[in-house]
Amino acid sequence: MPSLKDRIKELSAKHHITVAELERTLNFANGSISKWGKQSPSAERLQKVADYFGVSTDYLLGRTNTPSFTAKDEMDIHKVVDDMISGLSNKNSLAFLKNNGSPVDEDDAELLKISLENVARQSLLLSRKRNRENNDK
Repeated sequence: MPSLKDRIKELSAKHHITVAELERTLNFANGSISKWGKQSPSAERLQKVADYFGVSTDYLLGRTNTPSFTAKDEMDIHKVVDDMISGLSNKNSLAFLKNNGSPVDEDDAELLKISLENVARQSLLLSRKRNRENNDK
């Protein structure tokens, strides 16, 4: 998993700026971000970097791999997926997976879980986009 410093370098490269330019833009001392590999930044400075790149502080800290998802979002997504998977094995559920009477093997179950996680993530992103659009009206 990339470190805080690595994530900031990646985001800087993606936005075509150097870390030094980022530091100047945010009024940080020269080389201060490079020190974050050994010492933790203040919450205020971390938030400034997150706001600049439009990502969450959880993403910068490596708590999530999706830039706009917080640790709580990740927990919610996993709960939704777990609920969906539970429904697949509940004979009274509309989502019950018959699979020709055979249990789903581990590989298929893992692929299904990954697919459901992707659906849950995309659903959350679309919901947020719709909310932003509705708030802009």
